Amino acid sequence: MTSDVQAVVAELNDLCADLEAAGKPVAIMEICGTHTVSLFRTGAKSLLPSSLRLVSGPGCPVCVTSQGYIDLACDLAAEPDVIIATYGDMVRVPGARGSLETMRGEGAEIAVVYSARDAVKLAEENPTKRVIFLSVGFETTTPGTALSVLEAENRGIDNLLILAQNKLVIPAMHALLGGGEMPINGFLCPGHVSIVIGSDAYKPIADQYGKPCVVAGFELHNMLLALLHIVRQVAAGENRVENVYSLTVTEPGNLHAQAIVDKVFQPCDAVWRAIGMIPASGLELREEYGRFDALSHFDLEMGPDVCPAGCICGEVIQGQATPAECKLFGTGCTPIKPVGPCMVSSEGTCAAWFRYNRNTARTVE
Repeated sequence: MTSDVQAVVAELNDLCADLEAAGKPVAIMEICGTHTVSLFRTGAKSLLPSSLRLVSGPGCPVCVTSQGYIDLACDLAAEPDVIIATYGDMVRVPGARGSLETMRGEGAEIAVVYSARDAVKLAEENPTKRVIFLSVGFETTTPGTALSVLEAENRGIDNLLILAQNKLVIPAMHALLGGGEMPINGFLCPGHVSIVIGSDAYKPIADQYGKPCVVAGFELHNMLLALLHIVRQVAAGENRVENVYSLTVTEPGNLHAQAIVDKVFQPCDAVWRAIGMIPASGLELREEYGRFDALSHFDLEMGPDVCPAGCICGEVIQGQATPAECKLFGTGCTPIKPVGPCMVSSEGTCAAWFRYNRNTARTVE
């Protein structure tokens, strides 16, 4: 450890010991899948005091995508002259009738892309096919999708369709906290999302619910520093928004990216896996870009969100349970044969526990 990391860890231990002695153990939610994985990968969790509990929240875009969306994507993959363009994590998420990987084995065209712009290129290269981009993700990836829609319009590409399932972080935080007493003391807020929305976006959370919010990047020292700032606030009885990732995150965020998203999308109610409908927590294409909407093009509706039997992904992404509490974890559900999306996605909590923590998890169980 560097001296900087040692100093942060030492202060964290001292503060948490004092709080525990006062009967006030601290629980902090990371609402970002990248933080969940990075906290394991960097060894940050092994440096934390036992009285400081980290709770994973709904920060993995694949994990919060509803079962109905997966089933709809599979139905669209079966349509003639269709190419499904998707991020790799989505391919293996099980649906009620299989996955996109299953559909590919049955002859469907499934193309793994790295950005929405790749889908534009795919549509241009296949003018006789309808290319459907599965647009999932939070504010980090949404500007890229919006730009791709504008590019397709400007270039007259008329065979690109968007199956939008973009989500918004702040409404999800309101939903988590608004349902009653949430046993967490503060939030470790995602650096990449915050680049777009800005650190000021978390002020209503801190003010309304009295929960400190600290924006952090994904390196060891930065994450530990953010946790220290949260614990300091808890010890002092404060609830403010702080930003320890100021090299890239500003208070207002990326106004240009926000304007592009607002031009193409508008807020809508959205279904989150196992959570249900959260008002104004999703994005849909504005009417003037409706010709790119896959749902309208095929005149389809999204089906119900039905969780697989025995899977507790819903409880995991709401911070109500850990993977160790799932009877399927590491036995009936593994990365090779996943039951729920939290074991599929590279940012999923169950996948992170399986890769970095499964021996401890089995001990806990």
